[in-house]
Amino acid sequence: MTAPILTIENVSRTFPGMRGAAPVRALEPTSLAVAENDFITILGPSGCGKSTLLRIVAGLDRPTEGKVVLKGQAIKAPGADRGMVFQSYTLFPWLTVAENIAYGLRERDVPKNERREVVASYIDKVGLRGFEQHYPKQLSGGMQQRTAIARALANDPAILLLDEPFGALDNQTRSLMQELLLGIWERERKTVLFVTHDIEEAIFLASRVIVMTARPGRIKADITVELPHPRHYTMKTSSAFSDLKAQLTEEIRIEAMRASEVH
Repeated sequence: MTAPILTIENVSRTFPGMRGAAPVRALEPTSLAVAENDFITILGPSGCGKSTLLRIVAGLDRPTEGKVVLKGQAIKAPGADRGMVFQSYTLFPWLTVAENIAYGLRERDVPKNERREVVASYIDKVGLRGFEQHYPKQLSGGMQQRTAIARALANDPAILLLDEPFGALDNQTRSLMQELLLGIWERERKTVLFVTHDIEEAIFLASRVIVMTARPGRIKADITVELPHPRHYTMKTSSAFSDLKAQLTEEIRIEAMRASEVH
C-alpha cells in the first residue's frame, strides 16, 4: 500500500468548561490514514466531534493531544494545501463569482492570464458560465456553494475539506450538488474529507465511510464502499446501496440513543 497523504495520529480535543463548568471532551484519541484520491465521508450523531476533527485538519483548531500530518508536514495552521468549504455560504460579498474563485490565486501572485484560465475552467466545471460577474447576493444557495467549491479547487489543494456543505440546501438542489461534486472527483481524483449527517449522501459520495460514536467522539467503524463508478443517482435504489444504508442507519441509531441517554 502506498503511504497515506494524510495521517491523523491520536488526535483528541478537550474544550475548557464555561463559567467554572467541567471541561468538555469533544474528541477521544482518534487515528485515521487517508490515501491519495480517497473520498472519505464522516458520519455520526450531532455533537460527536465530526466538525471538530475537520477543523483540526484544516488548521482552524489545535488538538489537545496528537497531531495531523499532511504530505509529511505537521499541520499547525491553515494553508493553501487544504481547501475548505463550510455549510454556511462564506463567499466575499463584495467580489464577483470570478473574483471569489480567483481569490486564492491572486493572494499567491499567480499571473493574471493564468488566473483567468483557471477561473474559466472551474466556472465550466461547476456549471456557472454566464454568472461570472454576478455577486453572491444575486445567486441561489446552490450557486453560492458551487462558487465556494470552485474557489477551493482552483488553488489545487492536496486535500478538499467539506463540512456539511449541502446541509442548508433543499433536497433537489442537494442531490444535484452531490452529483456535481462526485463528477468532479471522478474526473480529477482529489483527496476529499466530507462531514455529513446524511447517510444516503455519505454512501453515494464515498469510497470509505467513517462512523463516529456519540460524544466524546471516536471512530467506531471504517466501511469501504464498493459501489462502482461512475455513480448515477439511480444507484440509491439498488439493493447493495440499501444494504449499506441499513447497516449505517443501525450504527448511527445506536450512537444517537447513547447520546440521548447521556445528555
